[in-house]
Amino acid sequence: MTRMLSDDDLAKLVPAETLEPSPIPTRSVSSDEFMPAPQSANQKKVAARIADLGDEFGKRNGLGRRAFFRTAAGLAASFVAMNDVYGPVFNVNRAEAASVDLSLLRAQSLAGQFVFDCHTHFLRDDTRLEGFVRAREAVGRTGWNPLIAGRPQTIEDLKFDNYVKEIFLDSDTKVALISGSPSEEPRDWFLTNEMKADARRRINEAAGSQRLLSHGIFTPGWDGWLERIDREIETLRPDAWKGYTVGDNTNKDLARHPWRMDDERITYRGYEKFLRSGITTVCVHKGLYPEATAQRWPHLLPYAKVDDVGKAAKDWPGLNFVIYHAGFRNTGERNPTRAAQEFERTGRIEWVTDLAEVRERYGVNNVYADLGQVFAQTCIIEPRLCAAVLGQLIKGLGADHVVWGTDAVWSGAPQWQIEALRRIEIPEDMQRQFGFAPLGDATGPVKAGILGENGARIYPVRRRGAALDWSNDRFAALKRDYDAAGPQPTRLAYGWARPDEAAPG
Repeated sequence: MTRMLSDDDLAKLVPAETLEPSPIPTRSVSSDEFMPAPQSANQKKVAARIADLGDEFGKRNGLGRRAFFRTAAGLAASFVAMNDVYGPVFNVNRAEAASVDLSLLRAQSLAGQFVFDCHTHFLRDDTRLEGFVRAREAVGRTGWNPLIAGRPQTIEDLKFDNYVKEIFLDSDTKVALISGSPSEEPRDWFLTNEMKADARRRINEAAGSQRLLSHGIFTPGWDGWLERIDREIETLRPDAWKGYTVGDNTNKDLARHPWRMDDERITYRGYEKFLRSGITTVCVHKGLYPEATAQRWPHLLPYAKVDDVGKAAKDWPGLNFVIYHAGFRNTGERNPTRAAQEFERTGRIEWVTDLAEVRERYGVNNVYADLGQVFAQTCIIEPRLCAAVLGQLIKGLGADHVVWGTDAVWSGAPQWQIEALRRIEIPEDMQRQFGFAPLGDATGPVKAGILGENGARIYPVRRRGAALDWSNDRFAALKRDYDAAGPQPTRLAYGWARPDEAAPG
């Protein structure tokens, strides 16, 4: 089995015990898909500021730092620290951060908001992808989970039971879409399509409502791929489709079947079946292909780009194309602020800007951007860049064409990301310079649309009927008991992190 990070790469990364805990990430974390960026100078300042506020506000509330960080006030204090370093990007104030009771009231007022996470993962029971466990051990004290330090990690943390806890108990997520990744090596599929459909059944039966949707992975050019689509339409009835244009993203050395979205000879044969079936949402993994990855697998670079999106969307107006990670390329493995510097210099963000321009260039209205890792990464590396990503996608594709995805559980229990989107605002100087519209309140039309309503329009989310009321199903009752008992949010991440070192920024 090949790895996306080499032994030399892994030698530069660190275990959890060397890193400082915090309610939100304070450095880039990679899920073995790319080399994580070193911690920038500003991230170091944020980490130090969060620690100071944790001590100050924790003492006011009669709590130690770690206990304080598990509260809503601890999360609010982290955004205060971000504003102290980066300027006013997040809507938060010190009074809220200083009071556990005040922050709890705000959290409770938003807990019922409809949140539909269109991008989640867990691993199969018989997985051999043990690298994810090593990754988990490397991030325990990066700020993603104060509780993980000193506790042995196992592959079980990446499987079904923990997935249910992190998605439905440790966050405000109401509905999730379970995704996966194919491999030329059958053992290395994260989940087979049958496994995803079974997880959908198990969770929805346990909840007594529709809590989980599932992807059907499609693999253009692979032996029997068209016949498998026909069979799974009939037997599994996936809620949407997903493909990886690089082919095998887990074992790139084995990737013999990369494909383009606009390939009329091969890929379009699958689209025809999707359209006939009525399962018309097609998700495509794009981006996350920085220079180091491109140097190692240069033959796959052309397939990771977004230059095949526009023609496919124009040729197939009856399908909705959801581009995962919004095509974000530059994960900054050597320079964490490179993408931000590029934007400040040129007004462009590699591949994200190209995606945002698809609607105008091709005259299409069926292309959507999934936030995935682009939100998680840019929010912690450079929040002004995160605001720019949102501004460009909304201006280009439309506020109703950006959908919520967290890449959980790789990126951890998603509550910090939900809270970050609720609080982020595009700074006024960026609004004036680039013509970006403000994002507005946490429950306003833009953020409510991104967090749930946009996805519910293109996926088969049922919104009617007493049995589908997420405030009264069995999972809602379980979450109420969990919160009343004193929740233990994990805020985990499953990736590699750099040690403290000098970095640009």
